[in-house]
Amino acid sequence: MKEDLKYTLMVIGMIVSWSIYYAVSKIVVSTTGSAFLAGFLLRCAALVFLTVQLVADKNFSRLFHQGKAVRILVMIGVFGFLLDLFANLGYKTGSLSTGTALLKTDVLMVNLATVILYHKRLYISDWLGTAIMLGGVLLVLGVDFGAMTLQVTDLFFLLSAACVSVNAFIIKHAQDRYHEDADMISYYNNTVVLILFALSAAAHGDFHIPAGLDAGFWLLVALGGLSQTGIYFFYYRNLKHFEVWLVKLYLLLMPVLSCFIGVFFLNEDLTMKKLLGILVVLAGAAVILQRGRINHSGRPAREN
Repeated sequence: MKEDLKYTLMVIGMIVSWSIYYAVSKIVVSTTGSAFLAGFLLRCAALVFLTVQLVADKNFSRLFHQGKAVRILVMIGVFGFLLDLFANLGYKTGSLSTGTALLKTDVLMVNLATVILYHKRLYISDWLGTAIMLGGVLLVLGVDFGAMTLQVTDLFFLLSAACVSVNAFIIKHAQDRYHEDADMISYYNNTVVLILFALSAAAHGDFHIPAGLDAGFWLLVALGGLSQTGIYFFYYRNLKHFEVWLVKLYLLLMPVLSCFIGVFFLNEDLTMKKLLGILVVLAGAAVILQRGRINHSGRPAREN
């Protein structure tokens, strides 16, 4: 019972951290005018919190004794940067509606990889619940299917979704094969992405901080760094405990929370379409959570 409560809180922490990060990131990108500079600043703030965490736990010296695992740790960071890069390239020439829809295909990619590559069994109810939740998320995000148009550059969105999916499995492999803990993976991931964001910002001539930024902006950057640290803490531990496909489904609840954050803090409207989407997402989640009763089997698979 205690274990179930622990991981319920871990899932909630993951969703809350990711929702706050996206809201803060949106404001920081808008203020700086550069996705690369914003990414660099947020990762710098996260680096501070991650360093404090490792020093407090007396694990900082372990960063320099990772052996062959360094290669996979760096790879995780590279894929973490690529998923952002491809999404930005897609949005540069593509539409918001098309991009939002295509980026969510990572859920389907993970499901297919789980069945085809890992030979795990997913029931019809799992696919149905996934489809319902995905449809609800698109409603919450306000995707306009009528305005959607496909062009060659939209492939960048699919590449971004693929990087998200691959990275989740690489992280899990690092945990299972090399027995890397979440804190080591987090630090290397954040450091690699920080360096790549810095190089990209410099290459685009974005490496200059706008004048007139007040203390509120830097507090917001600190909040973004803290929420990024929370993502690392909860997401990686959930990947260790649950199957990848199930963690991805839990993350579909994130736009629901983001919707309320937008309403209360960013002056966004809570429309009937968004409310309908929230109900649809919750209905899909209910189907997944009732997996055991529907199929007369155990609860959604998790790691022991």
